[in-house]
Amino acid sequence: MTTKIENEKFYRTAIIAREDVDVEARTAELSFSSEEPVERFGYLEVLDHDPKSIRLGRLTDAGPLLVDHDPRDHVGVIENVTVDPKSRKARAVVRFSQSARGQEIFQDVTDGIRRSVSVGYVIHKMEETQGKKGEIPTVRALDWEPLEVSMVAIPADATVGVGRNQTKTEAKEQKMPETIEQPTPAPAATPAQPQIDLVKERADARKGEQERIREISAIGEKFNLRDEANAHIERGAPVEEFRQVVLTQLEAKPMAPPAAHLDLEEKQKKEFSFFRAIEAEVNKNWDLAPFERECSNEIAKRHGKPSKGFYVPYDIPFQLGPKAAGNARDLTAGTDTAGGHMVGTDHMGGEFIDALREMIVLRGMGARFMSGLNGDVAIPALNAKTATAWVGENAAPAEGAPTFRQVTMSPKTVAAYVDISRQLTLQNSPSVEQVIRGDIAHQIASAIDNVGITGGGSNEPTGIIQTAGIGSVALGANGAAPTWASVVNLQTEVAIDNALLGSLSWLTNPKAVGKMRQTVRVASTDSKMIMDGEANSMFGYNVNQSNNVPSNLVKGSSGAICSALIFGDFSQLLIGEWGVLDVLVDPYSLSNQGAVRITTFMSVDVAVRHAESFAAILDMLTT
Repeated sequence: MTTKIENEKFYRTAIIAREDVDVEARTAELSFSSEEPVERFGYLEVLDHDPKSIRLGRLTDAGPLLVDHDPRDHVGVIENVTVDPKSRKARAVVRFSQSARGQEIFQDVTDGIRRSVSVGYVIHKMEETQGKKGEIPTVRALDWEPLEVSMVAIPADATVGVGRNQTKTEAKEQKMPETIEQPTPAPAATPAQPQIDLVKERADARKGEQERIREISAIGEKFNLRDEANAHIERGAPVEEFRQVVLTQLEAKPMAPPAAHLDLEEKQKKEFSFFRAIEAEVNKNWDLAPFERECSNEIAKRHGKPSKGFYVPYDIPFQLGPKAAGNARDLTAGTDTAGGHMVGTDHMGGEFIDALREMIVLRGMGARFMSGLNGDVAIPALNAKTATAWVGENAAPAEGAPTFRQVTMSPKTVAAYVDISRQLTLQNSPSVEQVIRGDIAHQIASAIDNVGITGGGSNEPTGIIQTAGIGSVALGANGAAPTWASVVNLQTEVAIDNALLGSLSWLTNPKAVGKMRQTVRVASTDSKMIMDGEANSMFGYNVNQSNNVPSNLVKGSSGAICSALIFGDFSQLLIGEWGVLDVLVDPYSLSNQGAVRITTFMSVDVAVRHAESFAAILDMLTT
């Protein structure tokens, strides 16, 4: 007989063996289907495992690895699918995402806590096979299609086998065995009417409303959005909606100018003298530098904190950031290479030959700098979106409330010092001050880039490649040369986490750029290199290079020779600056030499808003 059926989705389960888990590659090998008969609707179902019977297109095209068959809970991809005609089984290699959720599920798999997997599939064609009289008939699926593989806490009941419907499609007519009798559904029982305690319901509603008002008011007070909070309270808006409004406004709100930005006129900028302020501090006589003292006092007033020596305005061409502690440079007039070249009637300061330095890249790549901070920073962030579900008649969805987290930043103070002879301060020309200011400025800006990329935490900020949860592509146990596939996979790591937007760029070092310009995309058959042509781009995204990107990483037995390649949305990188450059003048430590030690202090921190917005290769060999 012919029966009209809905194209339903069925499930089968299997177990992952712990020895099939590769912790380093974040992969697991599993068998997701076999020809084991499963009872369905009064007949036994067998999935035929002839390769011609299985449509593998959806799985081989980066099929999804889900949790509990929930398309919103996507934790990885299916990298490889094979059908073994000998064992009559289908196998897959799955790779887990580096997102927080992906890492959570993979850790459970590694620990042996989550061992069950389930495959969701649909059947397009089936036929009955003959069996003995009186036995349950057997139906063989000769055309079936696996759709996804899921990690499940409680395996689906294989003896029942009916899962959730897919999006409804036009019902197909299929030939079903005439001996199969379709069971008549039993009439639904009339549910008993629950007893409602009106007093308790009113009390719970009153308590919930009080909590809603209290939480919205607290958020509005914290972020100075009292009017918006009152409006949301008045119209009965939920707390989650107001949180989203706060997030949106914080995102769009421009940062206030730092306390050290005094809006000086061009003439005043030229009038400010770094050396004059040093001389005044040494002699404890600020009558020698009244303008510089006025600027420092105004900054201290705005900042609410006195300086250790004197503050330098942001208006002065002195772009600052942290410099590694312990790095010092001595400048003297008596020694040519340490300052003497700056003194003399024929001195050509305008032709000064500067040192070769690292490229400063993060600011130009879209990193967001937040200046003029005072207290610790806590930025609310939406962690998991509200979950939705399709439900049947008279059924209720599971709670899908969003979750929130905080991105926190606190000042990390660093210092640099320079020793300058008294004679050099007395005999300096304007170019001396320019050179010294420029040197400190570039070194500090370079240090900001360095910690923003590689900072390891503790006493220094945590940079991108040290941030937990960023995507990762590994090249080999001991590192390996870059490949076209690895570059594609790095971009894919960001894409699968819905983060392919914003200020997207590549960042690496010159060694890696040189290697990629000499490496073909497909070995022996391709004339195109990974970085092809004269343009500094891959996939249409700019490739930025700086020696602040490490080339001394270690992988296995490689030694300290591995380079990093980073891809991501650099607008997700926050760099906070507390206060301003604080200059401390010490005329005592080197008083027996007649020298003055100039120490600069500044506090910064780095945070990544969404770790999923970045992915990195950390084991690229370039030689």
